[in-house]
Amino acid sequence: MARIHIREFHDDDLDAVVRLWWEARTSAEQPVYSLAEVTASCREDHAVVAVRDDQVVAAAVGRAAHAQGWVVFFGIDEDARSENVSGALFDALERRMAPLGLSTLSVLMPEGSRLELLTSNGFDTRHSLRYLERQMPVQRRELDLLKEVGGRVLPRHLWGNVAGMRHEKQLLEERLVAPLAQPDLADRYGVVPPRAVMLFGPPGTGKTTFAKAVASRLDWPFVEVFPSRLGDGATGMAAALRETFEQIVQLEHAVVFIDEVEEIASQRRGDPPSPTQGVTNELLKIVAEFRDREGLLLVCATNFVRALDAAFLRHGRFDYVLPIGLPDDEARNAIWRRYVPAEIAQDVDFPRLVAESAGLTPADIEYAARRASQDALARALRAGVRQSDDAAAELETADYLAALGVTRATVSAEEQSAFLEDIEALARL
Repeated sequence: MARIHIREFHDDDLDAVVRLWWEARTSAEQPVYSLAEVTASCREDHAVVAVRDDQVVAAAVGRAAHAQGWVVFFGIDEDARSENVSGALFDALERRMAPLGLSTLSVLMPEGSRLELLTSNGFDTRHSLRYLERQMPVQRRELDLLKEVGGRVLPRHLWGNVAGMRHEKQLLEERLVAPLAQPDLADRYGVVPPRAVMLFGPPGTGKTTFAKAVASRLDWPFVEVFPSRLGDGATGMAAALRETFEQIVQLEHAVVFIDEVEEIASQRRGDPPSPTQGVTNELLKIVAEFRDREGLLLVCATNFVRALDAAFLRHGRFDYVLPIGLPDDEARNAIWRRYVPAEIAQDVDFPRLVAESAGLTPADIEYAARRASQDALARALRAGVRQSDDAAAELETADYLAALGVTRATVSAEEQSAFLEDIEALARL
């Protein structure tokens, strides 16, 4: 079965939207808005559609009134409901309407409607009228500022996409997400919401993925600060870093991420001082000031935690120093299933692939899976297979094992051993 993709509404899609509207009329989810209102909003307001094989299988239509956004119509074919199309549609409609400076995205549904497609995608039921609204993660006054600092709003489902790695996810959920998302509950137990956290581990183990997942879970904007783009020379970098954070702290909420932080936080030593010592000193001051701000979380990541200046790892700067290691069996299984085509998954020996990929990073497994798929596609092209053919892809376990055979592990045994030593010496959970 062909995959579904989301795009903006075209005039040629109107007949399909009308069909979805009439199908909804015969179900429990009878449209609140008339067909005339829906078709008018398709043309004059905002609409996105989900398409499979050039056929529209779902649509979401919205309009704005002052700071309030309304979903005028949402319809989806029954056979597309199991593919998480609704989440992608709502995210696309939200992105389409975000420049209008909306504070909420709301939906009116009649009694008897199945609400799980809405409640599972960030909408909350407000009262017995079954009025649902979804809070916009960035308010109008912050849109320009977020754009200036290079921030963005991530999809809401990234946390669920991080399969396996239960220990790491539990740590992040309990230490970071829960106290920030439920500050009153945290206060009841005397827990102070974290302000800064350090993630460390070998390259390619998913530190950036976890940082983005935390932002997605909190529904906060994600702002990544790139040390390499801060400016020329130590003085220029320090000033640029200060200016960047002065802008960021004006946001009401944000997860601020610095990857490879060792570039600007390495150990200070020597006389005369190293060229980056001024940047390191400035970052230390910034972290201390950042901790006084509510609603913001600084996440730093490093592949070389032992190279960081000792001042960064002292209590009072980073609340937690958390290790992110190689994926466990469950995580590797989930990663393989993400990249193996669904049409052939039942014939693939996933336990074998999980066992053979032990010691590989998520990026390594992705490379092997994509290489197997690319090699299979090349064989099909040479054999004259065309897009219109309905035959299943000729791709099996042996192809993935062959790709694994030429995949180099990012993390060596020595690096993994050093990582375990760092956990014992430096981790703070």
